Amino acid sequence: MSSILTNTSSMVALETLRNINRSLETVQSEISTGKKVSSAKDNAAIWAISTVMSTDVESFKQITDTLNKGSSVVGVARAASEQITSLLQDMKELIVSAQEDLNADDRAKIQTDIDALSTSISNIVNAAQFNGQNLLKGTASISVLASLDRAADGTVSATNITVSRNDLQTNAATAAADKANTDAGYVSTADSITPSDVAKGASEGGYMSTAQTGQITDGNTATITLKGGAISAGDVFTINVGGADYSVTATAGQTINDIAAALRTAIDAGSISNLDPAGGANAADPLVNDATITLTANGAAVAFDESGLASTKSVSQLADTETADVSIAGGTITAGDTFTVSAGGSDYTYTAVDGDTNNDVAAGLKALLDAASITNLTVTVTDADDPTSDAATLTLEADGGAVEVNLSGLASQNAAVAAGGLGSLATLSVSTSSDASTALTTIESLLSTAINAATSFGSAQKQIEGQSEFVQSLIDSMTAGIGSMVDADIEAASAKLQALQVQQQLGIQALAIANGQPQTLLALFQ
Repeated sequence: MSSILTNTSSMVALETLRNINRSLETVQSEISTGKKVSSAKDNAAIWAISTVMSTDVESFKQITDTLNKGSSVVGVARAASEQITSLLQDMKELIVSAQEDLNADDRAKIQTDIDALSTSISNIVNAAQFNGQNLLKGTASISVLASLDRAADGTVSATNITVSRNDLQTNAATAAADKANTDAGYVSTADSITPSDVAKGASEGGYMSTAQTGQITDGNTATITLKGGAISAGDVFTINVGGADYSVTATAGQTINDIAAALRTAIDAGSISNLDPAGGANAADPLVNDATITLTANGAAVAFDESGLASTKSVSQLADTETADVSIAGGTITAGDTFTVSAGGSDYTYTAVDGDTNNDVAAGLKALLDAASITNLTVTVTDADDPTSDAATLTLEADGGAVEVNLSGLASQNAAVAAGGLGSLATLSVSTSSDASTALTTIESLLSTAINAATSFGSAQKQIEGQSEFVQSLIDSMTAGIGSMVDADIEAASAKLQALQVQQQLGIQALAIANGQPQTLLALFQ
């Protein structure tokens, strides 16, 4: 049956042509982009996998740069430590030559050469940096990003190569020292508050807990208890025995055991009539347990009075509305310098960081005091116009009642400087035969330090370079894998394109024929 309303042949030919055109469009996209999977619609799973792998490849390219930089940093340190080792070997030769009997003039010449080599070593250490990183200064290790590890669940973690610094600095150690007004950036004050004695209470620890009075009858004893706890320098402990006071003032670092022993010694030295030598027991843990002093009357009664004497601490009090100014004098402040004020019975220490001025120090101390929320204490800061030459002022004000402020405890210290790994060079001498003998032992130790440093850096550099080669190989392998998943087969695509073009032409002709079939029906009406 033929119909002029429905042309089934035309519909079939049209659908065939559409399929051919879709295939042709896909092949043309593969040829133009070079990829058989260029978007998520082409193949969602393959596109997702290849995209993740592509981001990993880019990350590994960045890691390659990081490894190259790390290798350069370590390489500079290795070359420097090898050169230092060579200079130390030259120095050893000079020291060996100084082992024989020499006159003072010859020794002085050798010493001059040794000092020159020491200066050269110091210059090398200071210059051995790459992009600001110097592995010959300090002890903190550095981390070089080595890889990104992707687990089966998709989580990613970084892997690092740790490179230890080897300190080859030549400076001698410098202990922390009290800063005086001749130093830049120090704590000073013009205000003074008269100290007063205040009884210590149980909440403070390290105090005398008993309050006995009267007589120790013949043959009987009295026991004084010193409670465990921290003791501060200046704390006073007093006992009255036989009509006389025996006092001990604590010094820094003492415990209740030390105080008890000192009181026993003082009482024994008093040769009190009818009193046996003071006995007692020390605390197993003087910060927790108690120490005791035992007094025994022998021959007659002995007067004893500890009432009201017990233990006191020396404090300074600001009366309500009174103020005390703490001055932070202007000047260059070194990282590690410490600044301490005492308020409310506690010390508050600010440690300077690199770049701090006296304004920063004053602000840091204020922050510490504010955070402590000391009762009745208000703290303000007046900054210096020029924080490197003028003084900043920290003002402590009693607000609402008296407050303890111990200005005598104010202190500031220069930062301690640890000796460099080659710090012994600072004192290396061949001025005498004895010095030369000591120098020979010292130079062996210094050589060992430098050789160990060079060995450490050499191993680290080799590890980094090996990892860099692996990462580059990994990048190549991953790139090839991604290509095998998403790249188009151009030869096959070219052949398929030609076939589809022929099919397209045939499809067009078939559609034209199918569309022409209704025309034949007109012959039936002629």
